[in-house]
Amino acid sequence: MERKYHISKHCRIDHHGVLYNGQPLSAEISTEFSIFSKAFYYSLGTTYPKFFKMDNLSKLAWLGAELLLKEELSKNIAIVLSNRSSSYDTDLKHVHTISNTEQYYPSPAIFVYTLPNVCIGEIAIRHHLQTENIFFVSEQFDSQLTVNYCNYLLNSNRAEKVMCGWVEYLEENYKLVLYLVEKTGNLAHDLNVVRQLML
Repeated sequence: MERKYHISKHCRIDHHGVLYNGQPLSAEISTEFSIFSKAFYYSLGTTYPKFFKMDNLSKLAWLGAELLLKEELSKNIAIVLSNRSSSYDTDLKHVHTISNTEQYYPSPAIFVYTLPNVCIGEIAIRHHLQTENIFFVSEQFDSQLTVNYCNYLLNSNRAEKVMCGWVEYLEENYKLVLYLVEKTGNLAHDLNVVRQLML
């Protein structure tokens, strides 16, 4: 018998603001991500100095995860994320540090973020998660793949809950949609609901 799962929490962060379970949160909206992310970080009332050392993709993922996982007691939460641009925004910054042969200085602080799954690592460190995780790169969010992979993780007892979603950042264009899947929740975890969340 096929088990049914539910979406217990979801959030969205983009140029229009921040939504948590469909309700707007008070957040300073700015076209500059650095201004928005810093203001939103402080609004969360969290103290985590490492946040300011992260690249923008990791900051975006971290902020969304903070909304969904801040009060979670379970540490058996897998993470399934995807995006279109991988870590290209940080890759460009890294290239800039090595393109000038006279001022050649590859920054370790930038280089460490030249893989998209590093943002999952930042979330896992913050929330003490030692669970399954994967980061897909594709042109669009693959709802079918994500739903199937999430269900596999839950059906095989590899995780008690799964945080899934899309986290995209490239040159000040950003969008994050995250949702937490578990046994109980207000929304069914199915293709139609997931596709609606991603719109």
